[in-house]
Amino acid sequence: MRAQIGDQIVLAAEHVDDPTREGEILEVRGQDGGPPYVVQWAGGHTGLIYPGPGAVLRIGPARGASRPPASGG
Repeated sequence: MRAQIGDQIVLAAEHVDDPTREGEILEVRGQDGGPPYVVQWAGGHTGLIYPGPGAVLRIGPARGASRPPASGG
């Protein structure tokens, strides 16, 4: 997994009744975008993670985040 600051990460639930966890990568501590990552979770908690096989990386800003308009030319 290769990430950049601002990418979104989603972790699958560990148990059937648990929700998935979504967060934003604040810091990449591994080489070439590799883990570990400092993540701020949707609930406000910040933690250091080494994502496992249930992790999904969304490249780019969070869903619903505004992006600057593309410049034409």
